[in-house]
Amino acid sequence: MPESLPRFCRGVPRRPLLGLALLAVFAPRARAADTLSAVLDPAARVETLYDEGTWCEGPVWAPELGGLVFSDVRRNRMMLIREGGRAEVFREPSNNANGNTLDARGRLITCEHRTSRVVRLETDGSLTVLADRYAGGRLNSPNDVVVARDGALWFTDPSYGIDQAEEGEPRPSEQKGRFVFRFAPGGSLAVVTDRFVQPNGLAFSPDERILYVSESANREGAPGEIRAFDVSDGRLSNERVFATVPNGVPDGLKVDAEGRVYAGTGDGVRIWSAEGRPVGHIPTEGPCANIAFGGQDGRRLFVCAGKRVLAVETKVRGAATRA
Repeated sequence: MPESLPRFCRGVPRRPLLGLALLAVFAPRARAADTLSAVLDPAARVETLYDEGTWCEGPVWAPELGGLVFSDVRRNRMMLIREGGRAEVFREPSNNANGNTLDARGRLITCEHRTSRVVRLETDGSLTVLADRYAGGRLNSPNDVVVARDGALWFTDPSYGIDQAEEGEPRPSEQKGRFVFRFAPGGSLAVVTDRFVQPNGLAFSPDERILYVSESANREGAPGEIRAFDVSDGRLSNERVFATVPNGVPDGLKVDAEGRVYAGTGDGVRIWSAEGRPVGHIPTEGPCANIAFGGQDGRRLFVCAGKRVLAVETKVRGAATRA
């Protein structure tokens, strides 16, 4: 590995972590593990790594690629922040790429809005299309993706990318709904739930027995919600509301090694215990789209918030973080 990650932010402004002040509001009688101080040191500072984006999304820590890869969706490009702190264009045009993850071999998996497909970046720089059609029609606009230990890809397919086309006219959906899909290692694509209006972020619990999915279509008068499902043999059951968000709707999701759930929301990163108890809030200037754990020890939390990519050191590792 190159030199340690703190070099990321030399000369970069640091901002106080205002969310710590909300600790007593969220969990005055909570167990120690259910407080924000179990996640962040009181002296922690949020650092700005990048502030030249339009809508930053899909962060993923990718050591084989040199650092943090993320999508600048509306600028139709993907960026890389190297461990030394330098930001550079990673792929342009990106087909309005959104969510990203890594497979077990460290290859980058990306959801593309413009092309309605999920692709894999090969070591020679070529792209392999993994999924772009279902039941005879084009997918809507794959949004976020995770890879299970068995190699299956799970991804959401809302209609944002075709409803809000960056160029040209929006196109009608060719699907009967907005689904969550599972792409099996053998190549078959199946709907695992059709219960969402606009499914968005998704993440597994550390043992992969639970899948969390964001519902990002805020029904009138109802708070945005994160739902949980039991997972068994590639199927989902026991749907329930895991948590609701007080501001906006939940977007990207991540889970730490102790099972806490993190969500990008309308006012920053919200955190819950594995049992669904509120743990705390890391505020951002405007909505937070997505988050990722990474860094050399997996304890650095990267936050995509509008035009910015932020980072803060934590006390916990991300679940299944590649370090």
